[in-house]
Amino acid sequence: MSTETATTTDTQNDIILTEGAAREVMRIVSEQDLDASKVRLRVGVKGGGCSGFSYVLDLTETQKDSDEAFVQHGVTIICDPKSLLYLGGTTVDFKDEIMGRGFVFSNPNATTSCGCGSSFAV
Repeated sequence: MSTETATTTDTQNDIILTEGAAREVMRIVSEQDLDASKVRLRVGVKGGGCSGFSYVLDLTETQKDSDEAFVQHGVTIICDPKSLLYLGGTTVDFKDEIMGRGFVFSNPNATTSCGCGSSFAV
């Protein structure tokens, strides 16, 4: 994916993508025959879910001027400023275990989260 530099320098407020999650993102990009040089991983939040907010992950080629960008393990992560208020410092990992596989969020801003880990409250 992109090797451009991140637009944010305060790593405490970055969204952190683990190496395992980056490998899975790159696998999906390749599997879907997407242009890896243009694809971005959009991370965000939306209202809803059993705890108040739900996490959003999306592969997109559209990046807004207002988006913050972080490059980790060859993946460009983008996040809108409002979502970043809730996601600064969040680690996105990928787990492939007997009980299931998928992206997992570790959000230091969440005061509670649901049992499935896909929603949270602040």
